[in-house]
Amino acid sequence: MIVCKFGGSSVASTAQLKKVKDIILSDENRQIVIVSAPGKCFKDDVKVTDLLYECNSIVQKNLSCREVFKKVAERYVEIAKGFKLDVKELNAVLDGVRFNIDAGRGTDYTASRGEYLSAYLFSQVLGWSFLDTADVIIINPDGTVAPESYDLIKRAIIPGKKYVIPGFYGATSNGQVKTFSRGGSDITGAIFARALGATLYENWTDVSGIYAADPRLISNARVIPELTYKQVRELSDVGASVFHEEAIAPIYERQIPIQIKNTNQPEDKGTLIVPETSSKDLIGVSGKTGFSALRVSKLMLFKKYGARHAMLTMMHIFGVRPSYSLYGIDSIVWYFESKMASISVAKAMCDRLKKEFELDEVTVVPDQAVVGLVGDMTSTSYIDAAVALRKANIDINSINYGASEVTTLFFINDKDLNPAINAIYEACF
Repeated sequence: MIVCKFGGSSVASTAQLKKVKDIILSDENRQIVIVSAPGKCFKDDVKVTDLLYECNSIVQKNLSCREVFKKVAERYVEIAKGFKLDVKELNAVLDGVRFNIDAGRGTDYTASRGEYLSAYLFSQVLGWSFLDTADVIIINPDGTVAPESYDLIKRAIIPGKKYVIPGFYGATSNGQVKTFSRGGSDITGAIFARALGATLYENWTDVSGIYAADPRLISNARVIPELTYKQVRELSDVGASVFHEEAIAPIYERQIPIQIKNTNQPEDKGTLIVPETSSKDLIGVSGKTGFSALRVSKLMLFKKYGARHAMLTMMHIFGVRPSYSLYGIDSIVWYFESKMASISVAKAMCDRLKKEFELDEVTVVPDQAVVGLVGDMTSTSYIDAAVALRKANIDINSINYGASEVTTLFFINDKDLNPAINAIYEACF
């Protein structure tokens, strides 16, 4: 059995959905299809999910979302007409959804209706069964998937039948609709692949796989033919966005391969994500901006047992949770997302840390970026990357090498991110 997930660009219009239909029907092993909400049909178009979030904002002001929801409804009606379906039943479903949104069913319910409507409509196009994920995926308060979800899915799927399923959401234990993070349809697909013991999880999008660098920066960036679960998580952590990193967890234990494919060019091989690979090649380089560096130092800093944990606890009080950390003999540098703390909050945090722990130095340096070089770190490629950055006159503020045995992280200034990725790609690939 193959479980397939089609992203927003793949289901954005009748023309795109006809491609999806052809792909699905070309292999009888494709029996479970997860769909996202329709994405953009053209550059300045608005994604259906964004329109739904707008509906939610309007309802929170005690107003009706009728006018904005019309734009949502028009997208689905247009698709239905493109497949020559009777729109009477669809209009009744759309009316019911709008009524519930106006009635205040909440943000998660509203945001999830794009996927719900996509799956409902596409099940009619294919003549397959529709299964609502709110009935089978239980999401815990911390956002994790309750283990009983996998048994619920297995019991709900009738052998021999084929299903279209909405991505992005499940429900709490009391039945309230709850969404995953944005892009969470990848997670839904992974959950179903694990529950049903799929032989392959196909993830269909608008690019021909995962690239070794952002093709918007590196026009000749190569597609990575194969990489491991761990490597794709490392790439995602430093900014690569083709596949949702949280989608790895549900299928990790089952060792199910994932194929990233292009709906618009289905003949392309794409990228295969596997448990292990014999390749010793570098995989890719990616990066992201928006960090601040918190630097603390004190002579004999680590002589006091539990000092590091106590400082982290205090940072949490100020809403700061570091993404990366580097340690010296008497110093620590923590990198955190700048949006976690305004200038005034950061100053208050520094003052409190300095006072409580009698630190010699506490500073916050904004406008930081991280670049990750992912792949086999037994080679000297990280040295080549560092030399390339120096040659490009890019200051390296910190380097984190070896913790994961997969990735070397370079911490630089925000303004240097794109030149840094270019320099490393040219030197290492």
